[in-house]
Amino acid sequence: MTSITGLRVIAALGAALVCVSLAGCSDSVSDVERAQAQVTAKENAVTDAEAELAAASAEFCEAGKTYITALDRYGDVLNDTAPTVGDVRLAGADLADPREEAFAGAEAAVAAQQALVDAEQELAEARIALAEAEAGPTGTPTVPDAVEPTAVPLAPTATVDRVTQAEAEFEAALEAVTDETPLADASELFNSAAVALEFAWLGLFADAGCVPAEQQEQAIAAVRAYTAALQQDLADAGYYEGAVDGIYGPQTVQAVEALQEAAGLPVTGTVDNATADALQARLIALGGAEAQESVASTAAVQQTLSLVGLWNGPVDGIWTPELTDAVITAQTLLGVEPTGVIDAATLTAFNTALAALAAPAPEPSPSPTSTEAP
Repeated sequence: MTSITGLRVIAALGAALVCVSLAGCSDSVSDVERAQAQVTAKENAVTDAEAELAAASAEFCEAGKTYITALDRYGDVLNDTAPTVGDVRLAGADLADPREEAFAGAEAAVAAQQALVDAEQELAEARIALAEAEAGPTGTPTVPDAVEPTAVPLAPTATVDRVTQAEAEFEAALEAVTDETPLADASELFNSAAVALEFAWLGLFADAGCVPAEQQEQAIAAVRAYTAALQQDLADAGYYEGAVDGIYGPQTVQAVEALQEAAGLPVTGTVDNATADALQARLIALGGAEAQESVASTAAVQQTLSLVGLWNGPVDGIWTPELTDAVITAQTLLGVEPTGVIDAATLTAFNTALAALAAPAPEPSPSPTSTEAP
């Protein structure tokens, strides 16, 4: 059976023979027609490159998802398997294949993205050549408007750098685990490095467009809720003084690092099992008057917002992201900076507003009437 490639070769040879047999065949094709043919070919090349990029991106997303799932599963190795150093080292080794597939997918997607950029550049040059051919040797060509490349980097450079750094730190953690390493140290090093690596790949996964818009919105909301709760716990433990805004920014990272340093844990700025346990232990250790005071003050905020119709949740002394939103709404209405945190300015504005509400209304003046109302 003749292949498609063979048919194309035969067709090309046939066209060449016909052209040779006809006198002046090469002269019958104008410069404009040649230039137009080049534009058409380059447009087809761009279409093919776009399809290649879409396919490569889909393969990367699937491979990245598999790798992240493996990281998540093995990141909690001590919770799911027998607690031995061998388990820790084996878990790291089992990540090799998913990691290679994820990196291969990323490299293929980057190459496809660059190929699309090149194809778009060649198309732009072909269109300029067509404009020059149409204008002729004495005319002024109408240069087409520059076309912005549709191919964008797979992910921001900072995101890629963070993945590279996390991978190097993970490799270093694995190399540091030997048969003589105490189990607690091995699991601690492995878990912290695995969690940091998972966070880095999640960022790359999202920035690369692997998450549908609806799911990304849900994920962002979930992350903000988790971060706000973490910030509040860190604040209660004495490590965080910023706004409880649900943004995992530099202040939150610094607070986590301070907690890890105080607890003698690897300083990564991300919360793994050991860090979460250390934070919980710190909160329990505080206990007593500090814990009661925190609950009482939060309940007071809930009660106050409930009185003015801005809070319909429970008055239970538990600070939630919804309570932060209610505080921000109240601050906006009171004309103070909407930080979500009860500060001195907010308390003053609250007191002023409540005093105005509590002030007795002036009694109305009696209106003169001819007869006394019944």
